[in-house]
Amino acid sequence: MRIFDPHIHMTSRTTDDYEAMHEAGVRAVVEPAFWLGQPRTSAASFVDYFDSLLGWEPFRAAQYGIAHHCALALNPKEANDPRCTPVLDELPRYLLKDRVVAVGEIGYDSMTPAEDHALEHQLQLAADHGLPALVHTPHRDKLAGLRRTLDVVRASALPVERVLLDHLNETTVEEARDSGAWLGFSVYPDTKMDEERMVAVLRKFGPEKVLVNSAADWGRSDPLKTRRVADALLAAGFDEDDVDLVLWRNPVAFYGLSGRLDLDVTATDATHEGNSILRGGE
Repeated sequence: MRIFDPHIHMTSRTTDDYEAMHEAGVRAVVEPAFWLGQPRTSAASFVDYFDSLLGWEPFRAAQYGIAHHCALALNPKEANDPRCTPVLDELPRYLLKDRVVAVGEIGYDSMTPAEDHALEHQLQLAADHGLPALVHTPHRDKLAGLRRTLDVVRASALPVERVLLDHLNETTVEEARDSGAWLGFSVYPDTKMDEERMVAVLRKFGPEKVLVNSAADWGRSDPLKTRRVADALLAAGFDEDDVDLVLWRNPVAFYGLSGRLDLDVTATDATHEGNSILRGGE
């Protein structure tokens, strides 16, 4: 089984997670830029973070045979902090990088005017750079948030067919599907979706343009949720082709819109800029 996790925050995970993911069948990931929990105090901290998503994390992933790409953006939560918004001026030079396959996460957290501005601006950046966009739909008031998101997307220069609407659930999937966008579902131990609900959604709406992710981060989450969903789908009677479509071919097709997706994992040196994932030893 081959698995592509299209939304996972590996910066928050240990090297052991990469090893376990490879054993479970994960061969590719996309890591979107997000809020780290501790508020940033300047745009400079984004620059260091973006550099790590383009350097250290692909190095760590390659040690375990996993292709790592990223999506870069000012995330919705920090779009409300004026200390962070200058990073919008830094983004264009990063969106030219080979391993950047989307603009993201963008979208809404609290649906504020500042979030409106950041979403509109970054959708334009995606259109300008020929990239698709990974859009975070809010965790609260989800249907209203989805509708507001779609209004902004439809008014932008980026076609809705180049947008992945993430964190969907049963209340938002039908309108999201009818919009023509790609459909993203995050599967968590306690919140968002779970394996059984995901099976029910796929039974009702089918696997076309559906992506399933773990969105694993520093909170209670599980980087193996993609594999658990795959196993649940097979146990529920879906065939291997359906599973491969949702867990591999759909994310390949969406991020392939960037023209930059490279799933060949090349051998890496023992260190990255002099640093190793190893500690101790003889």
